[in-house]
Amino acid sequence: MHIVVNEDLKAYIDPLTRDEHDALERSLLTEGCRDALVLWGDVLVDGHNRYGICQKHGIPFQTLQSTLFKSMEDVHLWMIDQHLGRRSVSDFQRGVLALRKREILNDRRLKAEPAVEPGSTAPDTDTTSASAPANMAPTEPLRSRDDIAKAARLSSSQVVLIEKIQKQATPEVVAAIKSGTISLNAAAAVASLPEEEQIAAAQGGKELLRQAAKRVRESKKRATVDEILDAAPDSVDALKARISELEAENFKLRAQLAALGG
Repeated sequence: MHIVVNEDLKAYIDPLTRDEHDALERSLLTEGCRDALVLWGDVLVDGHNRYGICQKHGIPFQTLQSTLFKSMEDVHLWMIDQHLGRRSVSDFQRGVLALRKREILNDRRLKAEPAVEPGSTAPDTDTTSASAPANMAPTEPLRSRDDIAKAARLSSSQVVLIEKIQKQATPEVVAAIKSGTISLNAAAAVASLPEEEQIAAAQGGKELLRQAAKRVRESKKRATVDEILDAAPDSVDALKARISELEAENFKLRAQLAALGG
């Protein structure tokens, strides 16, 4: 039987810890592969870890053809939703998955939009929902950052940090956050450094990453203070001018009251 392990799909699969892998391997060797591997055509959709172990030890397995999908996009969306629903998935990974889901849905919407002739009006249809297979629940587009945050069970500010990390962080820093060596906030701070500094910090381990993040935060604080100090002279001069105006107005009022009293 020819089975294709799609590398893009593997990106959605959290690697097992050594203990988890060993436990699954013992179970398969003792009890065999009781649950069928799910395929779409010859593409493996569910059961990647079991498939790898079965291949290693020559353990027989059954397969089940899924009828849920009409395209590889459907497979990607299904796997993303499966992982977004798992508690063991980290905040960073959930954010990455939700952002990838938005990309897929946006691409699908653009492909499904009919060409509009000049002077004509595009039909008002929900192309994203219409393109979903009949036996799959329609998938709503993620139109805003709040939609992404809701899908990933994160805050909008966390989504902003993850977007920054995706755009600016080196693979070494991304690996550090995936391993839990560095927090989301710290990784976003380190991601603002030049690439060579990010790599050096990641190679130095947790302590150097922490120091790099602290250095970035302190630099931003200093910049903010400098901006306030730079603006201070103008603010003081404006305040002095306003005081002079008020004093002049007060003098006039006193003179008018004195005149009335006289």
